[in-house]
Amino acid sequence: MSEPFGDGTRCVHGGLVPAEPGGPVPPQPVMASQFHLSDDPSADFYGRAGNPTWRALESAIGALDGGSCVLYPSGMAAVSALMRVLLKPGDTVVLPSDGYYLGRSYVREHMNGLVVREVATTAAWTAETVAGAALVLLETPSNPGLDVCDITAIARLAHAAGALVAVDNTTASPLGQRPLALGADIALASDTKAVAGHSDVLLGHITTTDPDLVARLRTERTVSGAVPGPFEVWLAHRGLGTLDLRLARQAENAAALYDVLREHPAVRSVRWPGSPLDPAHEVAARQMRRFGGVISFELASAEAAARFLAASRLVSSATSFGGLHSNADRRARWGDAVPEGLLRLSCGCEDTRDLVADVLTALEAAI
Repeated sequence: MSEPFGDGTRCVHGGLVPAEPGGPVPPQPVMASQFHLSDDPSADFYGRAGNPTWRALESAIGALDGGSCVLYPSGMAAVSALMRVLLKPGDTVVLPSDGYYLGRSYVREHMNGLVVREVATTAAWTAETVAGAALVLLETPSNPGLDVCDITAIARLAHAAGALVAVDNTTASPLGQRPLALGADIALASDTKAVAGHSDVLLGHITTTDPDLVARLRTERTVSGAVPGPFEVWLAHRGLGTLDLRLARQAENAAALYDVLREHPAVRSVRWPGSPLDPAHEVAARQMRRFGGVISFELASAEAAARFLAASRLVSSATSFGGLHSNADRRARWGDAVPEGLLRLSCGCEDTRDLVADVLTALEAAI
């Protein structure tokens, strides 16, 4: 389901099969490792090669992204599959130096023979930055710093150099940003986060408009065995139905928290691209359709961050984001090059008044 329907309608109805009297209204999981064999080559035959549950969610996410979607059992499974399919020894890949740390770790430690060029999201991107690259991977907004880069401008540079451009769209979500419409060749994301939205699923996807690349990705998925479970896919599809509603409340909470955090004496700095006061806002406002619920802020030390988390009743200490429940993660513990007291806070769907009051109380313990 695509335009001219609105975001909420497309989330609720995406991937639904035509109505059939007596049939279930929502998509149902097909829990099968094997299927009755057919002479039709497009028919399902084995659970590693295809499943109707996958296709339902792939249809829904693909419509939101504006391309054809391929599901994976996690966001990192999607990232690693993309690298394996597109890159060979000797190729140059450009990675965000301030993006999700496991992406860099995987390429450096498990993809032998690549030339790796790390570039900050807010770097001055020039033709030299992408020269000789086979793939440019962007992450915008970046995780955890929430910096933003101009997808369209970088895509022009990369394409002129003969490189493909992939955008990790996890922080923005398919509703918040459409990288393919901005000139990128590939959009990918960890659907563990906003798409599934309930902190109970690991899932990821790649979307592209290139039919040859889609076919290569699906073949590689089948052969490598990097396939998602139908139950997890079904849970994510169920979660997708409320994505529009969840993002709206999470962004409302982020806006309210940004205002109180930037005025609080315990907070050294705060980032949220949705605020006109944020240094990333000008570019973000041009290319993002809406702003999410992830903010980051810095306290004085790791100890101050620990006191904040211990004092909060509503903000859990956890390392994912995009779920119903607010949580925060001190990112330096994972090796990110950020201050020891920096917290990435994922605003959940709590009442705004309650969440603000809880955070203010916890901040008093952090002073």
